[in-house]
Amino acid sequence: MTLFTRTDDRLGAFALRPLDPAADAAPLHGWVTHPKASFWMMQDADLAEVEREYRRIHEHPHHDAFIGLHEGRPAFLAERYDPAQVELVGLYEPQEGDVGMHFLCAPTRTPLHGFTLAVITTVMEFCFADPAVRRVVVEPDVRNTAVHALNAAVGFEAVEKIAKPEKDALLSVCTRQRFEAARAAGAAESTCTSRPAEDPAGAAGPRTAQGVTR
Repeated sequence: MTLFTRTDDRLGAFALRPLDPAADAAPLHGWVTHPKASFWMMQDADLAEVEREYRRIHEHPHHDAFIGLHEGRPAFLAERYDPAQVELVGLYEPQEGDVGMHFLCAPTRTPLHGFTLAVITTVMEFCFADPAVRRVVVEPDVRNTAVHALNAAVGFEAVEKIAKPEKDALLSVCTRQRFEAARAAGAAESTCTSRPAEDPAGAAGPRTAQGVTR
């Protein structure tokens, strides 16, 4: 069941569907244990542990997981959560309309220029499709400079460094207005150049596990 669709002018159709813990565990295991997915912190997980983790999320009242599709094929993982109940409890002052987000691009041997930016844009549009959402909140590892740049490209503003049990994180927020402004600026820039701006996900290339916000 497709929950959300978006068409990128250059890269085509993107969509999100609910994650099935049993059916999706095998491909997910390959994604989350890939060397470039180190910031996902599941490098040593076996197949059963991956299925168990995503079954836990599936059953959680304040946490959801989704498989992202590109041209109908699984290509990224997205998570959505209530930061007042999950991940950031006691670590920041939640506001009404806050939603948390993680995403991970699948590894590939055929990278597409601009893919990671298209993925985070899709996930952000999905989050803001809910009219109750006012801000998207993320807490990437402070060392994940590629994702900090990617987040900034879609309108995130760094707030502060926070200490989580598993990592030191850079708390960042993006309002609906900042996201819309970033989208408008990106669209304007694309009309002024024959080649899109370099993907801020980093030199490792787009559509790899480099795109990690967890």
